[in-house]
Amino acid sequence: MSLTPRERVRIALDHAEPDRVPIVVGASNATGMKMRPYRGLANLLGRPADERYIYDWPELGTANPSEAILERLGTDVRPVFDAIPAATRQRNRSRPPHAPCIDDWGSGQVEVDEGNWYPGVHPLREAETLAAIEAYPWPDMDDLSRVAHVRAEAARLAADDQYAIMATPWLLFPLERAFAMQGMETFLGNLALEPEFAEALLRRIAGLCTQLMGHFLRELGDDVDIIKIGDDLGTEESLLMSPAMYRRILKPIHAEYIAFIRAHTRARIFFHTDGDVTDLVDDFVEIGVDILNPIQTSSGRMADIAALKRRHGDHLSFCGAIDTKRVLPYGTPAEVRAEVRRVIATLAPGGGYLLAAVHTIMDEVPPENILAMVDAAMEDGRYPLRS
Repeated sequence: MSLTPRERVRIALDHAEPDRVPIVVGASNATGMKMRPYRGLANLLGRPADERYIYDWPELGTANPSEAILERLGTDVRPVFDAIPAATRQRNRSRPPHAPCIDDWGSGQVEVDEGNWYPGVHPLREAETLAAIEAYPWPDMDDLSRVAHVRAEAARLAADDQYAIMATPWLLFPLERAFAMQGMETFLGNLALEPEFAEALLRRIAGLCTQLMGHFLRELGDDVDIIKIGDDLGTEESLLMSPAMYRRILKPIHAEYIAFIRAHTRARIFFHTDGDVTDLVDDFVEIGVDILNPIQTSSGRMADIAALKRRHGDHLSFCGAIDTKRVLPYGTPAEVRAEVRRVIATLAPGGGYLLAAVHTIMDEVPPENILAMVDAAMEDGRYPLRS
């Protein structure tokens, strides 16, 4: 069976077996790689390492790989990103060296050591009242410089009709944006102690996310296969909030957001959420998630991917599961290959699995292990799978 990558992804997401397990590398911040491993990979392959970053955002640090390297990696997906508003891009490009990088929401990153940036500017950290939410200068989601390129890029990929198209607008995630505005510890404290304020902040953010998503989806038209959204809800061992709190406050917001997206596109909903979210997977299915990512196998009960497949494999697809805590950064290429074979044997039967690393491939991952991951997928992920 000779399939295009786009056909391969679509068949897998229909819970059927294509010719091989699809591969997703470089299609978003959650499935990409940092610039250091990208440079190492390009050097190993003897190819130029284009100094391009997703969202044209060097401080985020995630490479936007060249087409030649994406082809070598066998990745079956190509991205369409939105853009930081033109005025914000210009302001950050002209700021003093090493000064904080402030986004259009007023939150931002600080340089903790040369070239390494982490969230450190939280403009609503002290806010506690509904009046503070109303008074804040929220970003203009009707600034069309955010999406001016989207229609042409999506149409180009659709006309080529070779690769599945994943649309990945930057951080249109209500909870994570609330963390950016207040800091994680402060906002989680408000969820527990000031739930009226916390819910109001989430709903204001979700309204802005929905507004921009509407522009993004209109520009995409029908030329898209996957829309990536999400919110990090788990830790290594548990949830960031109780299931009851999620269902009371955040789940309705997620459900409304997904319903809006579904009303404007036939694309599958890709939901990224780190950590052990085992107790919420039924909720994700209920609100319309199609693809769960990143399947963080180093986190609590998410390690039991066989149970995940048994319970949800008929109605939910999985993307990720190749360990980035131990195997990819510190294992040998042989150990990486063995882990890929194990995950494929568990998650790939019957389709419904897209192979990817658990979140971004970080600086510690050697390029040999990146190649071992994708080569094992191409060799051992062919259907019918070997027992």
